[in-house]
Amino acid sequence: MSHQLIDSIPVWGTPLPDAVAQMKNCLRPGAKAALMADHHLGYAVPVGGVIAYPDHISPSAVGFDIGCGNTAWKLSLSYPEIKDVLPSVMDEIVRRISFGVGRKNPNPVEHPIFDDPLWSELPMLGDLKDMARAQLGTVGSGNHYVDLFRGEDGHVWIGVHFGSRGLGHKIASHFIKAGGGKDGVNVDPVLLYVDSDLGVQYEKAMELAGEYARVGRFEVCLEVTRVIRETLLRTPPIFVSDMVENHHNFSWRETHRGVEYCVARKGATPAFPGQRGFVGATMAEPAAIIRGLNTEENKLGLYSAVHGAGRVLSRTAAAGKSKWIKGVKTRVSEGCVPQSELESSVNQANVVLRGAGVDEAPRCYKRLDEVLEAHSGTFEVLEQLVPIGVAMAGANEIDPYKD
Repeated sequence: MSHQLIDSIPVWGTPLPDAVAQMKNCLRPGAKAALMADHHLGYAVPVGGVIAYPDHISPSAVGFDIGCGNTAWKLSLSYPEIKDVLPSVMDEIVRRISFGVGRKNPNPVEHPIFDDPLWSELPMLGDLKDMARAQLGTVGSGNHYVDLFRGEDGHVWIGVHFGSRGLGHKIASHFIKAGGGKDGVNVDPVLLYVDSDLGVQYEKAMELAGEYARVGRFEVCLEVTRVIRETLLRTPPIFVSDMVENHHNFSWRETHRGVEYCVARKGATPAFPGQRGFVGATMAEPAAIIRGLNTEENKLGLYSAVHGAGRVLSRTAAAGKSKWIKGVKTRVSEGCVPQSELESSVNQANVVLRGAGVDEAPRCYKRLDEVLEAHSGTFEVLEQLVPIGVAMAGANEIDPYKD
């Protein structure tokens, strides 16, 4: 067994006392919880945390970026076919896909999701529809990315990580406030009775935001595929031969040991027996395709897995503190990660990088191989994906849509 039981909470990896204490504060009678090996402190509920309530759904446990998740597409394209034009591909990706705060898609996507009657049934959603339509297919900043990988058989994969953008943030903020909660780290989680009017409204809005996030990731992967084909001047189509898709900020109704729960995974990936997931690493280390195991240890973690490597260094510690003064980002204190370290990491890994700041440097994260090893009893690694291209928002971008 590679977990510890701390006050009835199974914890994988090295327990972080502040995150463990935060999860203990989330427990209520009848609830079950777990912490994945990439756990760390979050807003009211730890990132990398799983919590199951029998009678409540929790906007705090889902988080602000509802439906944030990972999508990976395997292409009918080998690495040698793209190697020489990779810099041009990455240039075109950042030109055609919007990264950063509150960005709009320069080529708006029309999609049936905007015909869903829920937009008009819930008044607060109607007010967000135009913003959601404008942002569909944008990525955001922070740790959100569009990456290209080389699989173990030499095929190219697209991997993306982001969620529901401003839509999810505003839904979460609305229901946290409506449920009497506060926005903060050391605050109690908001719990809504699942059968209450507020609970029913939140669950419907959350599910719409989750579908919106899934559609957004699909559209971005589709656009990246177009970029690759056009850059290669390729006439034959590029096929998608495999696809892995998971939310890691969401709440599902699930039955565990005969009891039905609302299971919220915040920075944790569903990993039921046989279920696959795409887990990202840092920009200079291999990501992984995983598959849940049918074991007692996996059952103990409510069939859950990590969603990434997990931060060990805060953004402020890494990059220093900055203030926006008259629209200009001005540094007021230095961080501990120099730009040269970031550049050295990606150069050694032969990664073509576009964007990103030192707060996304590999040193800011745990090592993914160690995180995966901690969960050897809950899931298996099917394939490692080596990064060849990484696109993220630039160092001077901010994004209010918290994970």
